[in-house]
Amino acid sequence: MRQELVARQLEEQIAGRFPVGQRLRILDVGLGQGTQALRLARAGHKVTGLESDPQMLTTVRTALACEPEGIRERVRLIEGDGRETGVHFLPGSFDVVLCHGVLMYIAEPDPLLAGLARVLAPGGLMSLLVRNADALAMRPGLAGDWDTALAAFDSPVYTNRIGLEVRADRLSALTATLAGIGAPLHAWYGVRVFSDAAADDEPPPPPHVLERMLAAEDRAGRTDPYRAVAALLHLCGVRGRADKAPNTASDQDA
Repeated sequence: MRQELVARQLEEQIAGRFPVGQRLRILDVGLGQGTQALRLARAGHKVTGLESDPQMLTTVRTALACEPEGIRERVRLIEGDGRETGVHFLPGSFDVVLCHGVLMYIAEPDPLLAGLARVLAPGGLMSLLVRNADALAMRPGLAGDWDTALAAFDSPVYTNRIGLEVRADRLSALTATLAGIGAPLHAWYGVRVFSDAAADDEPPPPPHVLERMLAAEDRAGRTDPYRAVAALLHLCGVRGRADKAPNTASDQDA
């Protein structure tokens, strides 16, 4: 659900910023299993994946080995920390930078984000996927875990589903940070408004039900007030001066 929604939103933003058919230079910081990286490479873009976890890199390499040669040639994998982009890349090296599910593990994300803005070309797109601190009480509250829900109102720190203590981000704080690093917010979406309580190992519903779920999630993720209480936020900043007012794309269905 998360990957499909983010892919649709990202495709919308790319289509709105770049000419049809342009082969983009894309950096995926903390690419995980490579779901978005492979999808973008299949679409014809040149993708560089930066990942600090050797096991994740092995997973991506295994998946990449099953792809046609033309797609494999468009993907470059580097083992490294997202906070050290300046070591690996020159300023303005990429048209699109993805940083999905990474900031929650970084105590002080601002230096990392400044580094990402540095390697983004003027007019380029920065895509961030973060845990929504303004809705952190929703999951435990809906599950009846009142102590955890009450604690979530006062702290952005929480324990995730794999037992790690991590942190969430607020839309207002990230909006200020993006403006400060020269990549002001252009659009934002909510991700997993209705389906966040589903168990990780829950089997997917039948295809016709899944399609309706995706439709409802997609609509809610771009409509106020629903998107504000989503489990995740997908923020899209643009390097340099944006050509539209913030939130234009994501408010079409509001």
